Amino acid sequence: MPSPLPAPGFEQHASELPAASSLPRFRIGKPNQEQIVLAITILLLIVFGFTLNGFATVSNLLNLLRSISILGVLGLGMGLIVISRGIDLSEIAIMAGSWSIALIEMQNGMPVALAVLLALVLAVFIGAINGVMVAFVEAPALFVTLAAGFVIYGLAFWFAPAWVVYAPKNAPGLMFLGAGRLFGIPVPILVFAVAAIAMQLFLSRTSIGRFVYAQGDNPEAARLSGVALRPLIVLEYVLVACLAWIAGFVWVGTTGSMQMAITQGTMIFDVVLVVVIGGISLVGGRGSVFSVVVGCVLIGTLLNAFTIMDVNSEVQNIIKGVVLLAAIVLDNFLHPRDEETARQGD
Repeated sequence: MPSPLPAPGFEQHASELPAASSLPRFRIGKPNQEQIVLAITILLLIVFGFTLNGFATVSNLLNLLRSISILGVLGLGMGLIVISRGIDLSEIAIMAGSWSIALIEMQNGMPVALAVLLALVLAVFIGAINGVMVAFVEAPALFVTLAAGFVIYGLAFWFAPAWVVYAPKNAPGLMFLGAGRLFGIPVPILVFAVAAIAMQLFLSRTSIGRFVYAQGDNPEAARLSGVALRPLIVLEYVLVACLAWIAGFVWVGTTGSMQMAITQGTMIFDVVLVVVIGGISLVGGRGSVFSVVVGCVLIGTLLNAFTIMDVNSEVQNIIKGVVLLAAIVLDNFLHPRDEETARQGD
């Protein structure tokens, strides 16, 4: 019996996967979004370096990179799920909820190592539930993760009825990822770098990473080619939850606490912003870890300059909104929806 033929256009899309999953190749021709954003970032660094006092110093640049490390780790998870043509609006809630409960248990006498493991278990469990709802129940990812965020916030606030939950003062190891330094470099920067390298290797050097791109490029063709999409979707949401746990680890070490208020703030939109502006297409199947890195550096550069110029938060939010809209327009221009992507929907 002949094997089923892949959907039309899959051969063309599949042939593009290695290039999509690797670092961008700089060549003469139509620039991609990553190259455009990188050029803008370099230009802003030069301009701010000459015009703003204290910007082009080693300490300020390290603070800039440190300030985007948590956002970058979260962006890696969001980038993974957007490449697969999904979304996870519960990522911030997973980070805050799991670590708030873990910190409460530490205050109640639970050993620090066990509480850290508890936060990981809670995050993975929530990620798996999200994945099952999307993959097997076939509920829209947008609404599943939005609802999950509200549920997590309610349950976490029930167990930890306070806006801020503080870490114990006698746990220096808990603070290392957020407050430590190695060879003079803040550890959060190193955490982001290691996570980015690991994610790049996962997407570009493993068959599962290629399947993620195939799923985002054309889910039906990937399914007909033998990719087990349902387990893959669950794995993707679990990985997002694990990255949220890592980001929470850094957050607790940096601030000495976990603030539940961030689940009701704009941080999740900042994560989406760095992913979209960096060049990960909302169509799915395109983008890389480098997209997240350049997006984070651009946003971090702008926010750092705004801080030096004492620009108020309302104006910063307006500017971030305009930048996000511009990134979406640029994404539509560089990655127009063809017949295959339009048929699959958003």
